Amino acid sequence: MTLISGGKPHTAAYRGQMARDSEELQFERGHGPCLDAGRARLVFLISDMRSETRWSDYAAMAVDRGVHSSLSIPLPFQGASIGAINHYATRPAAFDEDDVALGEELADFVAVAVVNARHSHQSAQDAANMRRAMESRSTIEQAKGILMERHKVTADMAFTVLTHASQRNNVELRDVADHLVQTGQLLGRE
Repeated sequence: MTLISGGKPHTAAYRGQMARDSEELQFERGHGPCLDAGRARLVFLISDMRSETRWSDYAAMAVDRGVHSSLSIPLPFQGASIGAINHYATRPAAFDEDDVALGEELADFVAVAVVNARHSHQSAQDAANMRRAMESRSTIEQAKGILMERHKVTADMAFTVLTHASQRNNVELRDVADHLVQTGQLLGRE
């Protein structure tokens, strides 16, 4: 299975080295049945790789790796394609129109599963980023409190002191705050 994200293809899953090698050949060339199926939202059935003319440079190298026929089906999602499912066979004419119909049905389900997995992954990343942001904010608030108590300044003035220390030392604000909370010392003034 080849997924295309941001215009760049990558192999998301494969079974067997022949499939992996076949996809890598296409990635190296920037074209081939699986890439073009994913980009153009078209099905490409190659009955005999030895007589394939659309991607002749790829086909010759694929035959050298044992591929004699292939079926590439786009992964459709909301009017676009997110990649392609690719099937490779060691014999010519391994796929027919029934395989195409079954493959297209499978591709619909796979595309939804892939998009759901992407959304789930993004949600987990967003939650982790939010957790880190909240931890940083808590540390910054603690550091502001230390400065407010120690120097009898307002919250805004304490924040300004932290940002200036961050800029002077070329260190992230949260790291300046963490240093102050951990050591009691403002970075750059020890």
